[in-house]
Amino acid sequence: MENIEKRNIEILESLIEAGNEDDLHDLLEAMKADEIVHAFSHLNKEQRALLLDLISSENGAKLLELVPQSQAVQTIEEIDNETAASILNELYSDDQVDIIAELDEEDANAILDEMIPAEAENVRKLIGYDSDCAGGLMVTEYLAFEADMTVGQITAELQQKADVYEDYHVQYIYVLEEGRFLGVLQMRDVVLSRGNTKLRSIVNTKAFTVRDSDGLDDLIEFFHKYDFFGVPVVDEQEQLLGLVLRRDVQEAESGRSNYEMLETQGIVGGEELRTMPVLLRSKRRLSWLSVNILLNIIAASVIALYQDTLEQVIALAVFLPVISDMSGCSGNQAVAVSLRELSLGVVKPYELARVLWQEIKVGLINGVVLGILIGIAAFLYQGNGYLGLVVGGALAINTIVAVSIGGTIPLFLKKLNTDPALASGPILTTVTDMLGFFLALTFAGMAMGYLV
Repeated sequence: MENIEKRNIEILESLIEAGNEDDLHDLLEAMKADEIVHAFSHLNKEQRALLLDLISSENGAKLLELVPQSQAVQTIEEIDNETAASILNELYSDDQVDIIAELDEEDANAILDEMIPAEAENVRKLIGYDSDCAGGLMVTEYLAFEADMTVGQITAELQQKADVYEDYHVQYIYVLEEGRFLGVLQMRDVVLSRGNTKLRSIVNTKAFTVRDSDGLDDLIEFFHKYDFFGVPVVDEQEQLLGLVLRRDVQEAESGRSNYEMLETQGIVGGEELRTMPVLLRSKRRLSWLSVNILLNIIAASVIALYQDTLEQVIALAVFLPVISDMSGCSGNQAVAVSLRELSLGVVKPYELARVLWQEIKVGLINGVVLGILIGIAAFLYQGNGYLGLVVGGALAINTIVAVSIGGTIPLFLKKLNTDPALASGPILTTVTDMLGFFLALTFAGMAMGYLV
């Protein structure tokens, strides 16, 4: 497999260099989706631009649909405006908006000026929506007809404009009453009806809709409840605006989870790929690391205050990192649960007291168990039961505090409209480190006569 992938990259690079359009088309048709993504990611900036210039706009659009969105945006930035516009014209409306929204205003306007006017106007309209609401997720490629039209008229129009509708989502036809959403028809209902049958006589008027302002959580809940392909999007006047597809909501949910996961690991600014500029990747990471190093210095200052104690009971140096790390792990588990519950909507920011009590109960059990385990380890290491009590007691108390903070800090930050995924980790780490060091060294000072 490794040899095949390397060979694909070599062939792709040679065909790009030779400018062989036909063989490039055949190669991309023969490669699997994951092979295309892997090979494309190994091309340099010039090769990517030349590839998209050599292949058709349609194939360029298909390629950009396969690669991660951040890479698609980067690629659009690298090519000329005319080529970028011709490729974007071939994408679905939601993909167009996702890419254009990531560009700076000057580049975005330059590309929009080169796009088909109707496509550009549609993008400008959709880009005003937040990306995580129905309006920002919907596609505008759907079939909609007035209720007084007949099946025969619909069939004739579909045949006459087959080239326009070939990439539309044609499982359903949406029926309108003077522009207002009336209902939905399955394509089979149209096919099996007589040509003179009016749509209003066969339309299902009990179809569900969502508002363009409905958020991602509302859409996730909707598709968990109903096994639909998609759902029509309407405004306050019941005007049909678009269609939200199940797959797009699932992708948005997955993207949000990935974004939150990256933030908890200190990757700020969204998705990071190694094809991105080195300075950009470094800047994103340092923005978190530079703050974290200051917080760690603050935590380490506690040790400096108890330097004399540590010098007399040097064995504590072995267990301080364990106390800090284990408490941090316990706290991060609580953070993860709170972030997940917030994303699912099963807990709200005002429920601090309930979450705190739930975590205290878990913390008491886990703290005692972990305290006993590290206490036994300390006793076996030095043969001193008091050392076991010192480190065991410190870890037990710190674990209770860590899970209490870890469970509640995301809710508190959410209430302050601050991103809980980004800020919870550094706050938790600093507090648990400082408290863990403080407790262990304070207990050691109190029991100094039994430790040396």
